[in-house]
Amino acid sequence: MRYFPVGKLDYRLLEKLLNLSHIKDPRVIVGPRIGEDAAVIDFGEKYLVAKTDPITFTTHRIGWYAVNVNANDIAAMGATPKWFLATVLLQEKKKNAKLVTQIFHDITKSAQALNITLCGGHTEISRTIDRPIIVGHMLGEVEKDKLVVNAHACPGDDLLLTKGIAIEGTAIIAREKATAIKKRFGDRFVKRAQAFVDKPGLSIVADALLANKVARIHAMHDPTEGGLATGILELTKVSETGAIIDAEKIPCYEETEQICKFFNIQPLGLIASGALLIALDPKNTKEVIAILTENGILCTPIGKLTKKSEGLKLIKKGRLVKMPTFRVDEITKVL
Repeated sequence: MRYFPVGKLDYRLLEKLLNLSHIKDPRVIVGPRIGEDAAVIDFGEKYLVAKTDPITFTTHRIGWYAVNVNANDIAAMGATPKWFLATVLLQEKKKNAKLVTQIFHDITKSAQALNITLCGGHTEISRTIDRPIIVGHMLGEVEKDKLVVNAHACPGDDLLLTKGIAIEGTAIIAREKATAIKKRFGDRFVKRAQAFVDKPGLSIVADALLANKVARIHAMHDPTEGGLATGILELTKVSETGAIIDAEKIPCYEETEQICKFFNIQPLGLIASGALLIALDPKNTKEVIAILTENGILCTPIGKLTKKSEGLKLIKKGRLVKMPTFRVDEITKVL
């Protein structure tokens, strides 16, 4: 019997499963598709954008994670996140009152920070789980001429990356493996890495909405499980393009580099919420970088999209090599 690894379902199998769905409703503008961050439905004057995502890799501040991770995918479509629903699953035979109070506090506080309304959901005690789990469902809206669909990316587009890679992975590992990391790097190092969830931060809502405000963006993608490498793979798959990425231009924080070396994992394959991939016409690159920089958001050109036949390549030390792929997220080697 073949067992599935932890993390995302293999995209090749998922693609086959999604092909079983035949959407007949003409109001569904973007349906289930590898490389698109959310579904899009025609609601008259605007598009409704819908996303669902669970929080499973960490239990710390899961209410905060649930809101921000789902809001990111809405914003990556060019939309403003507006309404949030949460399914909260708790373990049986645990003192859950304090825990669920904290979870709802984090959900409410995080939603308020992004001007999002918690408008529904479900809570349940389950005997089949060993940790709390939240499945978030976010709804947003966007003007029809501002919708960003990743299938529209094309060869010749510049690829930009905001902030740096593996922000979420760095924070989670620093939280879950604090004792080992502290022994090697010290207390201040651990605290800085744990604080990555807030600074540089996991939210890319501002990144996406600012970029979409000043230029016609061809694609935006929020790389999560599988890291930047998987995010680029997903983006190129849906847009039927290739990519050449300059490895030396990819921003990677010192804490991320040190933690990855310590645990012998690759930053390119480590869960990467907090960064945003942007594909756009090169004539708009300077304008987008400028508006993000003015708002304190690092934005770096890391490569270009190419023809699909050219595949996915990295420039490393002046040589062109095949981009690595990750069947599972690198974080599973640590946790």
